[in-house]
Amino acid sequence: MNTKAPSQIDVFVGSRVRMRRLMAGLSQEKLADGLGITFQQVQKYEKGTNRIGASRLQAIADVLGVHPSFFFQEGEEGATPRAGLGDVREPNEISSFVSSKEGIALNRAFLKITDPVLRKKIISLVAAVAQTPEAEAVAAHGSATHAPDLHG
Repeated sequence: MNTKAPSQIDVFVGSRVRMRRLMAGLSQEKLADGLGITFQQVQKYEKGTNRIGASRLQAIADVLGVHPSFFFQEGEEGATPRAGLGDVREPNEISSFVSSKEGIALNRAFLKITDPVLRKKIISLVAAVAQTPEAEAVAAHGSATHAPDLHG
């Protein structure tokens, strides 16, 4: 029995597969059907417990509508995990949130809001509720000292 822990790169690539699958609105079963494998295999890929071979990664990319390099890119920083360098970073909390069901739902709903002023007000509201430094910055500039009026 092999109790070897999954590689950080395999876990990272798997988390990116999961994030993209959720962004595409696909279940593990639908992705598995598109690949001709079981949903349990998709689960193992997403957890990083099973390594994804190059041809399978290409097939996953095709089904999910992205270039295979998508699975190696990390968020806004553009950092790419590199084997053997010992500096592979875990997905940051933004990537973790964006890949969650709540993050996907929030992102989809937010993207449907076309009014840029309303978008900024929603961000201010969420920052105020969360009591983040962003909320303090907004309050300091006089833009919002209380919950913003979302209707005007």
